Amino acid sequence: MSFEVSPGSTGRTVAECDARRVGMARRVAAARLRYCGLGDLVDDATLIVSELVTNAILHSGGHQVTLSMAVRDGWLRISVHDQMPGGPTVRTADGDAERGRGLFLVESIADARGGGWGTDDDGATTWCALALEGETA
Repeated sequence: MSFEVSPGSTGRTVAECDARRVGMARRVAAARLRYCGLGDLVDDATLIVSELVTNAILHSGGHQVTLSMAVRDGWLRISVHDQMPGGPTVRTADGDAERGRGLFLVESIADARGGGWGTDDDGATTWCALALEGETA
């Protein structure tokens, strides 16, 4: 699924219309996983989708975001492409910080599910792979 991002939405807050798009991406991901019989992944995958899509909206400066999900060879791969090179990094947030934990959550969930996360060569696509039940890295 692809959607336009509001011009100038980079920064500290997500525009209301873009926040609705994040919610839409979560609902589509959950519905697709349930349809494919992967309901046990819904909570983790929708949190990952939310974090990756929000990061793309806030930090890429691009005008379009594309969410892809694929199941292959025992893995669920979630990818978010934002058209702008330069990959994200995991930060350590202060204890009272209200932001800065998104990629830490993605990494933690991926590790717990026997998977991982990363970016493509130019950093415009951030991905996360989760092992399906019974599969490990």
